Amino acid sequence: MKKPRMIPIIVVAVVSVLVLFGGWTIYNQVAIAAPLQQAFKNMDGVVSSTKPVITRDQVTIEVVLAPGANIREIYESISANGKDVFGDRRLKLDIKTEPNKQLDDLWYASLFKVAEAMENKAYSEIPTAMSDAAKSYKDVTVSSEMDNKNVYITIKNKDAVKYVVLPRTPGQMEVW
Repeated sequence: MKKPRMIPIIVVAVVSVLVLFGGWTIYNQVAIAAPLQQAFKNMDGVVSSTKPVITRDQVTIEVVLAPGANIREIYESISANGKDVFGDRRLKLDIKTEPNKQLDDLWYASLFKVAEAMENKAYSEIPTAMSDAAKSYKDVTVSSEMDNKNVYITIKNKDAVKYVVLPRTPGQMEVW
């Protein structure tokens, strides 16, 4: 019996791995990520976005939104347009905004009441908590909306906008 030659075996194994993973990567970029990114280009309120990062459980997209954007409508539009692409994966938008001390302070001032409302599923208390916190700040407006998956909070002043998306699933609220 002949002894197998190791170099051809190793070369074939390496080429096979490269072809399989390369094909999977190309499929992921061409068939999944590109259609999602194309859907963003024509969406109202989205200034720019990066390619989606797709994992087994979620699709994460980094976006920059226009100051007057409605975050709930953007989520709904992406969910509707991308449902065929990402299926049952959870959509997570990583919204990039300029830091603003006044908006951050307002958010942190209302965080306890908002967290309590989320934990108790008393979602109707969130607009009140945000409005009460905004009263002590000049030229700040607050709006909050909800759908069957998330609570959306928008805090604006004349200089900046802060968008907060809170998942209604209690196990996912730890990363606010």
